[in-house]
Amino acid sequence: MVSKSVLFVCYGNICRSPMAEGFLKKMLEDYGGSMKVEVFSAGLNAFGGPPTREARVVMRERGIDISSFASKQLTEELIEKADLVLTMEKSHKDRITSWNLESESKVFTLKEFAGENDDFDIGDPYGRGIVAYEACAKEIELSLIKALKKIVDYVS
Repeated sequence: MVSKSVLFVCYGNICRSPMAEGFLKKMLEDYGGSMKVEVFSAGLNAFGGPPTREARVVMRERGIDISSFASKQLTEELIEKADLVLTMEKSHKDRITSWNLESESKVFTLKEFAGENDDFDIGDPYGRGIVAYEACAKEIELSLIKALKKIVDYVS
């Protein structure tokens, strides 16, 4: 039985949030495989397609397979289901909390939740080539490393 859940949100759910989902699933597995945390993602404007080729490549290089992932549209039900919502940009956070005022206490940007104090946005690599995807994946991974204990404590 799943006890808690973490939802990642980006714009299209084909780059950043599937990469974040893949990273956190792997980190939680390595952290303590018995943890019952559901990790999923959605997009503000998702169309049901697979992650971009570049996202699949950079994650595969890190030993994480996201090839079977299919993007999904963010819904009110997904927001309500999640115990913690981590967005890739402040504008995503603001949009979610404007839709659902009750969610404000559980919605953060990933970088904000990680305790970073500068720019809270993780830039969108879509259409910018493999180098941009590599940089984005590294930024997501580093933020998740910083936030991992806090995520575990939050959903425990």
